[in-house]
Amino acid sequence: MSPRKADVEALIKRHVQAWCDKSPEGVAASYTKDAVFTINQGDPMSGHADIADMVRGFCDEFPDVVLTLDHSFVAGSHAVYVWTFRGHHAETGKYAEFQGWEEWDLTDDCRVSASLGWYDAEDYARQLS
Repeated sequence: MSPRKADVEALIKRHVQAWCDKSPEGVAASYTKDAVFTINQGDPMSGHADIADMVRGFCDEFPDVVLTLDHSFVAGSHAVYVWTFRGHHAETGKYAEFQGWEEWDLTDDCRVSASLGWYDAEDYARQLS
């Protein structure tokens, strides 16, 4: 049985809020303990510790990070959420703003078991250069 749409939408909102709260553990809590998360076809992260480390890295790089939810789509046990990331780079002070999305596979109890994340890495690098 697929999770209810309202439960998925609540998960997405909690997930985005955890980013804004700069809570790596809060973001990781959206995923199952053995979730696999891949960004831009890079090396997969596996489990809460890897995911929390990735979030911690972004939050260290952008101490004033704000993530906003632009759109979300839910279809049975799958969801996509489109986001905008904004913040000032800790070392350079440069402002960065870029969009991306995650494609989620969800468990029946509304946790992310697999995620494919995407953002324009070239635009990100250009903004920080």
